[in-house]
Amino acid sequence: MSTPLNLSRVFKLLVVVSFFQSVHSQLQVGFYTTSCTLAETIVKDEVQKAFFRDPGVTAGLVRMHFHDCFVRTRGLGYDVPAGRRDGRVSKASDIPGNLPLPTFNVNNLTQHFANKGFTQQEMVTLSGAHTIGRSHCTSFSNRLYNFNATTNQDPSLDPAYAAQLKQQCPQGNTNANLVVPMDPASPTVTDASYYAGILKNRGLFTSDQTLLTNSATANQVKQNARIPFLWKNKFSAAMVKMGQLEVLTGNAGEIRANCRVINS
Repeated sequence: MSTPLNLSRVFKLLVVVSFFQSVHSQLQVGFYTTSCTLAETIVKDEVQKAFFRDPGVTAGLVRMHFHDCFVRTRGLGYDVPAGRRDGRVSKASDIPGNLPLPTFNVNNLTQHFANKGFTQQEMVTLSGAHTIGRSHCTSFSNRLYNFNATTNQDPSLDPAYAAQLKQQCPQGNTNANLVVPMDPASPTVTDASYYAGILKNRGLFTSDQTLLTNSATANQVKQNARIPFLWKNKFSAAMVKMGQLEVLTGNAGEIRANCRVINS
């Protein structure tokens, strides 16, 4: 069970300082410099403490950032432009069609990211976020059992890795909370081992391994595995760009006291 951040402290702080920001403010590094000089330090401190309690929280934050930006509303560090506000609309029905699926092939992924203004290279770069975090067995079990009419197991999946996954996710399992690391080589570190895994046919999702089915994306995978610092620079830039999607600033939107629900 993941240990939650001290979100009440963080959100109350941001609500107060954001009140004093200009209606026309845009995202920027150091957004709270004049209104609350310690705002970003406090947030960073709370995130670090949560990470030491539960390293899995890191992946949750990356996922939350990705999902928030695409739907509406240790290993790597970069400056994050702040000032983004939450939307006042939160609907489960907004998710289908807005988020890429683990079953997507390379063409699906390319088009999906293009719809949000991202290049194919940026899509491959952001896929590297799967270097941290865990996945439910249901997101990839189709690759292990009854893959298609002619084979039970996805032939693009390394047999030894598939055997390991079958032990962790037995066929017919009904435990909805059963999870495995997406990058078993370094599940709590943001690094380029995700790409090395794909080259060994150890991409967990169809949407991971499919990156080798296209010459351009396969070359990107090889480059990222070979030159990790280059991937980290590209990943930072792509994450910042994602943070600019459909931004609500000033008096638009809100800063939620509870991130699960809109303010009453």
